[in-house]
Amino acid sequence: QPQLVESGGGSVQPGGSLRLSCVASGETLDIYAIGWFRQAPGKGRDWVACIGSSGRVDEYSDSVKGRFTISRDNAKFMMYLQMNNLTPEDTAIYYCAARPSSSVVEVTTAAYNYWGQGIQVTVSS
Repeated sequence: QPQLVESGGGSVQPGGSLRLSCVASGETLDIYAIGWFRQAPGKGRDWVACIGSSGRVDEYSDSVKGRFTISRDNAKFMMYLQMNNLTPEDTAIYYCAARPSSSVVEVTTAAYNYWGQGIQVTVSS
């Protein structure tokens, strides 16, 4: 079972950028698909982006498409979420998650088996 730990969060002004990282341990990473989710204050946990086990296929929610980029480096047991042109609506706790890889793109929290602890991203003037 992989263990996931996020890093790279913080506070930025609108229009700024952050890159979140997530390191995995405990099992070979290349058999898992990876998702990023976020939970804003008082809101549910929403899907942000996902990437297949090989890194060839990625998908994004409409709210972040064109601004965020998901990537992974299986050899380093790392996955990333590059966030550009941030807005206050992006303020949330961000989570990385993993699931056994398949040909199906999964965007629900229930589809993911393993989760990081979450990390705060705050976008404010």
